Amino acid sequence: MGDIWTWLISFFFLIALVGIIVYQLVCLADLEFDYINPYDSASRINSVVLPEFIVQGVLCVFYLITGHWFMAILCLPYLYYNFQLYSKRQHLVDVTEIFNLLNWEKKKRLFKLAYIILNLFLTIFWMIYSALDDHDD
Repeated sequence: MGDIWTWLISFFFLIALVGIIVYQLVCLADLEFDYINPYDSASRINSVVLPEFIVQGVLCVFYLITGHWFMAILCLPYLYYNFQLYSKRQHLVDVTEIFNLLNWEKKKRLFKLAYIILNLFLTIFWMIYSALDDHDD
C-alpha cells in the first residue's frame, strides 16, 4: 500500500510541474499574439521559474528517498539542466530580449513538457501496477 502512496504523491508533483510549464507556455503565447506586454509576460514567467526548479528538485530527492532509482535517474537530466541554467544565471526571461528569444523559449518549454509527460505516464503505469500488485496479495 505504501508504494501506491509514493506514486500518488509523485503524480501530484508531476501535475504541478505540468501546470507550471503550461502556464509559462500560455504567457509566451499571449505575448506572441500581443495579448500581453513583454514586461508582464516576463514577470509572470520569472515568478514561477524558481518554484518549478524547487518542485523538480524535491521530486528527484523524493524518488531517491523512496528507493525508486530508475525514476530518480530519469529525473536527473532535467534537474541538471535546471541547475546549469540557474548557475549560469540564464533561468530568468529577459524583458528586453523576450521577442528575439520567443521561439527558443517556447521550444525549451515544450521539450520540458514532453519530458515531464513521459515521467507522468511512467508514474501512472507504476501506480496502476502497484495497485494491481497489492490487490493480488
